[in-house]
Amino acid sequence: MTDREKFEGLKEEIIQENEKQYGEEIRQSYGSDEVDASNAKLMNLTMDEYEKMQETGKEINRLLEEAVEKKADPSGDLGQKIARLHKEWLSFTWTHYSKKAHCGLAEMYVADERFTAYYDQNVKGCARFLRDAVRAFIQPEN
Repeated sequence: MTDREKFEGLKEEIIQENEKQYGEEIRQSYGSDEVDASNAKLMNLTMDEYEKMQETGKEINRLLEEAVEKKADPSGDLGQKIARLHKEWLSFTWTHYSKKAHCGLAEMYVADERFTAYYDQNVKGCARFLRDAVRAFIQPEN
Protein backbone atom coordinates (compact mmCIF):
# COMPACT_ATOMS: atom_id res chain seq x y z
CA MET A 1 0.00 0.00 0.00
CA THR A 2 1.41 3.39 -0.97
CA ASP A 3 1.55 6.37 1.37
CA ARG A 4 -1.14 8.01 -0.76
CA GLU A 5 -3.42 4.99 -0.37
CA LYS A 6 -2.81 4.93 3.39
CA PHE A 7 -3.62 8.64 3.61
CA GLU A 8 -6.84 8.22 1.63
CA GLY A 9 -7.77 5.30 3.91
CA LEU A 10 -7.11 7.43 6.99
CA LYS A 11 -9.46 10.15 5.76
CA GLU A 12 -12.14 7.58 4.94
CA GLU A 13 -11.76 6.10 8.42
CA ILE A 14 -12.19 9.54 10.02
CA ILE A 15 -15.39 10.11 8.05
CA GLN A 16 -16.76 6.65 8.89
CA GLU A 17 -16.04 7.13 12.60
CA ASN A 18 -17.65 10.58 12.58
CA GLU A 19 -20.70 9.20 10.77
CA LYS A 20 -20.96 6.35 13.27
CA GLN A 21 -20.63 8.63 16.27
CA TYR A 22 -22.46 11.79 15.14
CA GLY A 23 -23.86 11.15 11.66
CA GLU A 24 -27.55 11.11 12.46
CA GLU A 25 -27.29 14.19 14.67
CA ILE A 26 -25.26 16.28 12.28
CA ARG A 27 -27.41 15.33 9.30
CA GLN A 28 -30.53 16.40 11.23
CA SER A 29 -28.89 19.64 12.31
CA TYR A 30 -27.11 20.66 9.10
CA GLY A 31 -28.68 18.52 6.38
CA SER A 32 -27.20 15.67 4.38
CA ASP A 33 -26.00 17.91 1.55
CA GLU A 34 -23.92 20.03 3.93
CA VAL A 35 -22.47 16.98 5.71
CA ASP A 36 -21.66 15.29 2.38
CA ALA A 37 -19.97 18.47 1.14
CA SER A 38 -17.92 18.68 4.33
CA ASN A 39 -16.90 15.03 3.98
CA ALA A 40 -15.89 15.66 0.37
CA LYS A 41 -13.81 18.65 1.43
CA LEU A 42 -11.99 16.48 3.98
CA MET A 43 -11.40 13.80 1.35
CA ASN A 44 -9.88 16.43 -0.98
CA LEU A 45 -7.37 17.70 1.59
CA THR A 46 -3.75 17.22 0.63
CA MET A 47 -1.38 15.63 3.12
CA ASP A 48 0.06 19.09 3.88
CA GLU A 49 -3.41 20.55 4.45
CA TYR A 50 -4.37 17.62 6.67
CA GLU A 51 -1.20 18.03 8.73
CA LYS A 52 -1.90 21.77 9.07
CA MET A 53 -5.45 20.98 10.24
CA GLN A 54 -4.07 18.57 12.85
CA GLU A 55 -1.43 21.07 14.01
CA THR A 56 -4.04 23.82 14.28
CA GLY A 57 -6.27 21.57 16.41
CA LYS A 58 -3.38 20.76 18.75
CA GLU A 59 -2.47 24.44 19.01
CA ILE A 60 -6.07 25.32 19.89
CA ASN A 61 -6.09 22.74 22.68
CA ARG A 62 -2.70 23.85 23.99
CA LEU A 63 -3.74 27.51 24.03
CA LEU A 64 -7.08 26.68 25.64
CA GLU A 65 -5.35 24.92 28.50
CA GLU A 66 -2.95 27.84 28.90
CA ALA A 67 -5.80 30.36 28.84
CA VAL A 68 -7.87 28.53 31.45
CA GLU A 69 -4.88 27.99 33.72
CA LYS A 70 -4.03 31.71 33.49
CA LYS A 71 -7.69 32.66 33.99
CA ALA A 72 -7.48 34.69 30.79
CA ASP A 73 -10.37 36.77 29.48
CA PRO A 74 -12.07 35.02 26.53
CA SER A 75 -12.52 38.41 24.86
CA GLY A 76 -8.86 39.30 25.38
CA ASP A 77 -5.94 38.74 23.02
CA LEU A 78 -5.38 35.08 23.86
CA GLY A 79 -9.07 34.23 23.71
CA GLN A 80 -9.46 35.94 20.36
CA LYS A 81 -6.37 34.21 19.00
CA ILE A 82 -7.97 30.89 19.95
CA ALA A 83 -11.27 31.85 18.31
CA ARG A 84 -9.46 32.87 15.09
CA LEU A 85 -7.55 29.59 15.08
CA HIS A 86 -10.81 27.72 15.63
CA LYS A 87 -12.32 29.48 12.62
CA GLU A 88 -9.23 28.54 10.60
CA TRP A 89 -9.52 24.93 11.79
CA LEU A 90 -13.17 24.82 10.72
CA SER A 91 -12.22 26.07 7.26
CA PHE A 92 -10.47 22.79 6.53
CA THR A 93 -13.81 20.97 6.43
CA TRP A 94 -16.55 23.60 6.31
CA THR A 95 -17.63 24.57 2.81
CA HIS A 96 -18.62 28.05 3.98
CA TYR A 97 -18.29 29.96 7.23
CA SER A 98 -21.06 31.65 9.14
CA LYS A 99 -20.90 33.34 12.51
CA LYS A 100 -24.19 31.70 13.50
CA ALA A 101 -22.90 28.18 12.75
CA HIS A 102 -19.59 28.90 14.50
CA CYS A 103 -21.41 30.10 17.60
CA GLY A 104 -23.81 27.15 17.48
CA LEU A 105 -20.94 24.69 17.33
CA ALA A 106 -19.18 26.38 20.23
CA GLU A 107 -22.43 26.24 22.25
CA MET A 108 -22.60 22.51 21.55
CA TYR A 109 -19.11 22.09 23.05
CA VAL A 110 -20.61 23.10 26.39
CA ALA A 111 -24.10 21.59 25.98
CA ASP A 112 -22.95 18.13 24.86
CA GLU A 113 -20.95 16.24 27.45
CA ARG A 114 -19.04 14.31 24.76
CA PHE A 115 -17.52 17.53 23.41
CA THR A 116 -17.01 18.99 26.86
CA ALA A 117 -15.13 15.83 27.87
CA TYR A 118 -12.88 16.16 24.82
CA TYR A 119 -11.96 19.80 25.42
CA ASP A 120 -11.80 19.45 29.21
CA GLN A 121 -9.81 16.19 29.22
CA ASN A 122 -6.66 17.83 30.63
CA VAL A 123 -7.92 21.12 32.05
CA LYS A 124 -11.51 21.63 33.15
CA GLY A 125 -13.12 24.74 31.68
CA CYS A 126 -11.59 24.65 28.18
CA ALA A 127 -14.91 23.97 26.42
CA ARG A 128 -16.55 26.89 28.21
CA PHE A 129 -13.60 29.17 27.48
CA LEU A 130 -13.73 28.27 23.78
CA ARG A 131 -17.48 28.92 23.70
CA ASP A 132 -17.04 32.29 25.38
CA ALA A 133 -14.11 33.23 23.12
CA VAL A 134 -16.15 32.40 20.00
CA ARG A 135 -19.10 34.41 21.34
CA ALA A 136 -16.81 37.43 21.75
CA PHE A 137 -15.20 36.80 18.36
CA ILE A 138 -18.45 36.84 16.41
CA GLN A 139 -19.76 40.03 18.01
CA PRO A 140 -19.81 42.90 15.52
CA GLU A 141 -17.40 45.75 16.10
CA ASN A 142 -18.93 48.67 17.99
